[in-house]
Amino acid sequence: QVQLVESGGGLVQPGGSLRLSCVVSGSMFSMYRMSWYRQVSGKQRELVAGITRGGDTNYADSVKGRFTISRDNAKNTVYLQMNSLKPEDTGVYYCNAARCGGADWGQGTQVTVSS
Repeated sequence: QVQLVESGGGLVQPGGSLRLSCVVSGSMFSMYRMSWYRQVSGKQRELVAGITRGGDTNYADSVKGRFTISRDNAKNTVYLQMNSLKPEDTGVYYCNAARCGGADWGQGTQVTVSS
């Protein structure tokens, strides 16, 4: 089973920045479509950003122009650079690795945007 470990969450003021990282175990990272999701208590998990094996990206409308997803296949790592953070960006952010036949999730990292 693939293991995903997120890091980089924390408390930040509105307008601030954070960079999330997700390290994926194994040797197949370059074959995965990687995504970041977030979940607020009591709500469904929602897609924030995704990146294909070839580097194509997509974003939720709410984060376009503020968030950037990227990947480093040599380090088995996907990143989410979050700028101009807003209180509504608060939530638990999860990393997802998708491949033919299934997907795996990390344990999540808390992001809190508050003054």
